[in-house]
Amino acid sequence: MAENKGKFDFAIDRGGTFTDVFARLPDGRERVLKLLSRDPQNYKDAPTEGIRRVLEEETGRVFPREQPVDTSLIGWIRMGTTVATNALLEREGERTALLVTKGFKDLLHIGTQARPKLFDLEVAMPEVLYEEIIEVDERVVLSQDGCQLPRKDAKRIVTGSTGDSLELWKELDLECVEKDLRGVLSRGITCVAVLLLHSYTWSDHEKAVGALARSLGFTQVSLSSEVMPMVRAVPRGYTVCADAYLTPKIRQYLKGFTSGFKGGLKGVDVLFMQSDGGLTPMDQFCGSRAVLSGPAGGVVGYAITSYNQMEKKPVIGFDMGGTSTDVSRYAGQYEHVFEATTAGVTLQAPQLDINTVAAGGGSRLFFRSGMFVVGPESAGAHPGPACYRKGGPLTVTDANLALGRLLPSFFPKIFGPGENEPLSLEETMKHFRQLTQEINLFLSSNQSQVNTNGAKHSHNPVLPNSQSGMSVEEVAMGFIRVANEAMCRPIRALTQAKGHDTSQHVLACFGGAGGQHACAIARALGMKTVFIHKYSGVLSAYGLALADVVEEVQEPCSLQYDQSCFRELDRRVGQLSKRCNDTLSARGFDSGQITTEVFLHLRYKGTDCALMVTAAGYPSDAKSCRAGDFHSAFTKRYLKEFGFTIPDRAIMVDDIRVRGCGRSGIKSVYKPKKGPGDTKPATMTKCYFEDGYLDTSVFLWEELPFGHSIQGPAIIIDKNSTILVEPCCEAHLTEGGDVCISVGSDPHCAVGTELNTVQLSIFSHRFMSIAEQMGRVLQRTSISTNIKERLDFSCAVFGPDGGLVSNAPHIPVHLGAMQETVQYQIRTLGNELREGDVILSNHPCAGGSHLPDLTVITPVFRKGVRGPVFFVASRGHHADIGGITPGSMPPHSTSLQQEGAVFMSFKLVTGGVFQEEAVTKALMAPAQYPDCSGTRNLHDNLSDLRAQVAANQRGSQLVGELIDGYGLAVVQAYMGYIQSNAELAVRDMLRDFARRRRQQTGSLEVESEDFMDDGTPIRLRVQINEEEGSAVFDFSGTGTEVWGNCNAPRAITLSALIYCLRCMVGQDIPLNQGCLAPIKVIIPPGSILQPSENAAVVGGNVLTSQRVVDVIFRAFEVCAASQGCMNNISFGSENIGYYETVAGGAGAGPGWSGRSGVHSHMTNTRITDPEILEKRYPVILEQFSLRPGSGGPGKYAGGEGVVRKLLFRNKVVLSVLTERRSTCPYGLQGGEDGAAGLNLLHRADGRLLNLGAKTSISLQPGDMFCLYTPGGGGYGREEESVPKPRTKRRRLNETFLERGSVFEYRMAQEGV
Repeated sequence: MAENKGKFDFAIDRGGTFTDVFARLPDGRERVLKLLSRDPQNYKDAPTEGIRRVLEEETGRVFPREQPVDTSLIGWIRMGTTVATNALLEREGERTALLVTKGFKDLLHIGTQARPKLFDLEVAMPEVLYEEIIEVDERVVLSQDGCQLPRKDAKRIVTGSTGDSLELWKELDLECVEKDLRGVLSRGITCVAVLLLHSYTWSDHEKAVGALARSLGFTQVSLSSEVMPMVRAVPRGYTVCADAYLTPKIRQYLKGFTSGFKGGLKGVDVLFMQSDGGLTPMDQFCGSRAVLSGPAGGVVGYAITSYNQMEKKPVIGFDMGGTSTDVSRYAGQYEHVFEATTAGVTLQAPQLDINTVAAGGGSRLFFRSGMFVVGPESAGAHPGPACYRKGGPLTVTDANLALGRLLPSFFPKIFGPGENEPLSLEETMKHFRQLTQEINLFLSSNQSQVNTNGAKHSHNPVLPNSQSGMSVEEVAMGFIRVANEAMCRPIRALTQAKGHDTSQHVLACFGGAGGQHACAIARALGMKTVFIHKYSGVLSAYGLALADVVEEVQEPCSLQYDQSCFRELDRRVGQLSKRCNDTLSARGFDSGQITTEVFLHLRYKGTDCALMVTAAGYPSDAKSCRAGDFHSAFTKRYLKEFGFTIPDRAIMVDDIRVRGCGRSGIKSVYKPKKGPGDTKPATMTKCYFEDGYLDTSVFLWEELPFGHSIQGPAIIIDKNSTILVEPCCEAHLTEGGDVCISVGSDPHCAVGTELNTVQLSIFSHRFMSIAEQMGRVLQRTSISTNIKERLDFSCAVFGPDGGLVSNAPHIPVHLGAMQETVQYQIRTLGNELREGDVILSNHPCAGGSHLPDLTVITPVFRKGVRGPVFFVASRGHHADIGGITPGSMPPHSTSLQQEGAVFMSFKLVTGGVFQEEAVTKALMAPAQYPDCSGTRNLHDNLSDLRAQVAANQRGSQLVGELIDGYGLAVVQAYMGYIQSNAELAVRDMLRDFARRRRQQTGSLEVESEDFMDDGTPIRLRVQINEEEGSAVFDFSGTGTEVWGNCNAPRAITLSALIYCLRCMVGQDIPLNQGCLAPIKVIIPPGSILQPSENAAVVGGNVLTSQRVVDVIFRAFEVCAASQGCMNNISFGSENIGYYETVAGGAGAGPGWSGRSGVHSHMTNTRITDPEILEKRYPVILEQFSLRPGSGGPGKYAGGEGVVRKLLFRNKVVLSVLTERRSTCPYGLQGGEDGAAGLNLLHRADGRLLNLGAKTSISLQPGDMFCLYTPGGGGYGREEESVPKPRTKRRRLNETFLERGSVFEYRMAQEGV
């Protein structure tokens, strides 16, 4: 690809607010330009206008706006654009129809069945991208060795691209499809997406449908087998829908863009940036690979400019924009993810791992219940921050302005209604004075409350520092520090998730707002260097100029990585590499410019943890395939990320991927000024820091000579960014003209034990970060599928009294339950606890939920202090701990001993020594009971218990570091303040409810009851004290313990109560023991909610917990009942075992209809993808769709349940543990009940059986289990007007949509 001598080259990033232009001029000089992305009064298209301005200014010729631009002077144009992202966010793509295998029309509506926000009762989920659905009557299933299914009809056997054999059960009826397609076309829909099951490996049916659709005149036809041939129908379905929905929008944009140039840009090399960081020709740019087109350029920019090949020091990219901040990592190779969610759509395509958090310059500032809160809501471009003079709210930008860190005189005058005024410091200060007054009023009223009540609420917030309250500057500084801590959390998570030390990275900062925060963030993370490129304000555009043209090809595979398969693997790698080379050659690259890299998607057999591995640095040898030693590469990376390998386990190849690069990036020839070592500041200003106002020098970047050093505090300004060099930091101008800042340690600011509301927010983040980091260690070092892949665990930090301080993640059934366990150990063991001891417990009477949830507790000791100063604990769900059935969740247990091994206060580690022999004996102990077995998977139990000990060890270490930094008294004081903060929020909610209740009925007492399927009542009476904001929850009158396993330990009721309180509060609050401080709970001993010591409890955890929630919400009249069941289904044989919980309908509420096909309340488990289910288990999924008519009618209808039909190919034992099969989910305020569930069995011999709610039954090949899950209750009579919502709810469109691997991990954890 020849250089374009004597021509203008352009790299342009078209963002949501600004368009950045980087131009390389014919004489080798470089220019940058920033303009508004939308300015319809002045120009039609921002990139075209940027090109026109540069050409006009540099050549002296006139290029009229109304005429197409002459392209004779243009060499190449490279672009990144947010067109696809914006169309996805705003749902403004083309009208699309989805063609899907019959029986699966609602597959993409149900998705993973998990809800995105645990505590939002209105389950608001982004709408699907298609408008109509056509069910295609065809079916292909994978052949299975040993399948015993009797089928009378002849089957055609075909071979897929993976080498798998498939059986053609139902041939495609094209006549029927044509009729349906003509109907869709007649309604004006011209785009179709096609998703047929197992088309990732055998695509003939999809190709036939695609050819038919094109022949009928559809303008966009996207096939899932072409867009992304990877196993897993749901993400592949979302990806193909996005492709069909967005590609026409991109084409439309490209048509408009090219029309602004003479000859439609013929002869000009036009390339677009894809989500994977590679460029592609304009005609190849498609919707499914365009979503990260904008931010990808920035990652390429910092990767090439700030990573030093000699030092090999990894870099964290920190791109802080107006509404959000993008965080990513580079250590010599781009870090890709192959499945990520943007705007609620999961895309299966290579994407750079860019983690977006809701803290940008435009993030709004709030003060809630004594806490400083930043985001996630944003002021957006309109009205923008308060200082933009358009009536906007206070934001992070305003806080920087108030502290003197932004200088209005250096900003263009583009603000105000006429867009001709400077930034307004007056407007910002007016808003801050108002907020400061509000904060000080809150603090003084709480001070007087403490004085009035004495020690009664000893942890209530008191005034910081002095009786005069906080100054405006202290408030603004407080918000900056909270915003910084919010941005540090994902950086810690991104690095530590993969076993890297955060402090060993360089922070590469770019984007308009990042320079003001870089020093503080680097210091908080222990980093010593901040690197800011000279084009940091337009780095995404500059990155486009540096990027390579990329061609990626990928295909699925089912080979084992061993000697016997290397020849086939080499053949397929060779084919894909040739395709890449041929494509790049056709685009004008010669062989010297082309490189290819091979990746294999590898996992250990029997696990789901696949890694996309390159063999770079691992050359091939006699024991490897030709592309490299992937075995060594995989095991080394697995060890790094997860802390262990599985030496005797086969390695499977799921996909083969080849990435071809045509080297075409420019080399920068920038020559900085040489000059005297000393440059005078342009001006001096006053900036506010921790020590108050300090004299701060202001320098203009373009006037600094290289080699020049600047001591902080200082501000460095160029036309696109402002850099704050904080005290104790030193900035240095490099030879390339970039700024490199050495970050010194903070002269430590002493924090006292009296409450400082800013520190309260920061400590809240720090305590949560400890629990999150514990979780990362547990996930990395565990071995079982349940903990490592399903993430069924939670970690928590507790005070010396065992009171919960922070808990991550928020698995509803674990909320608050671990606190009971820790407090039981304190009462039982007391002074017997020694340093080096670790306790194991799972007994319901000791705060356990059900036996498979094993809790490991480590006391944290401090030198010179008697007794533990904190506790850390981790609770993980073990797949088997013995009992009468595999999986330790029997549907028909009647005593605790039948459910597995029991631990009350077991010393798992004594004096630092892991008690392997003793714990093995205890895990095998259930075998002494009739029909019971000891654990069936001792190896995984021991490995996971060691992982839990390691996670606790990390938590203990982090608590120790926090105490080292602040002192024990301060850390414990803030622990108390954080608990008080949660208490305050709950008290406010109870007072608010009591006031409304008193006005409506004159009574402060509410009550309700509901029934289990066996008729056992759960009764609740709540008495509220309006003055105190407290309540008594009295469950007297609840039915007795049952003969069965629906008994729920006390800890379950407390978890359900915390969940309900958090939902009713309606905003983010720390979930800790403070939530229950205003609550007195009365549960009668011997009842189903506080059973005797040996009662069976496995159903209480998964079923009764849901009924407790229903009863609480009914008492407070919050919303109608959701399905009230988790629909626990498991099946197994000697060789396999499978467990799932299945979605149903959500209850409607004041102002919203219930969501259909979703998990609700105390569970949020993801369901196994249909293709994975059929690939790994002897089952065929005949149908998975919504259950019409099952939602309760009402002004707002309840959500519908689902229909799930499983056809068994071999003999198995099926276990069903369900509820709401005879009682219906209630409607509210005149809304009708949802339909009860139903469990049917179609025997192969034609018999139809109702299995009832709970059973275990042997099945024969050809038997089909049909599950009909309950719907949600309706709300309000259809003819009535409905009262306004009683709970404060955030609508989805008001909140920012995060993305990236850190977000995916949290969603996966909350989907447990």
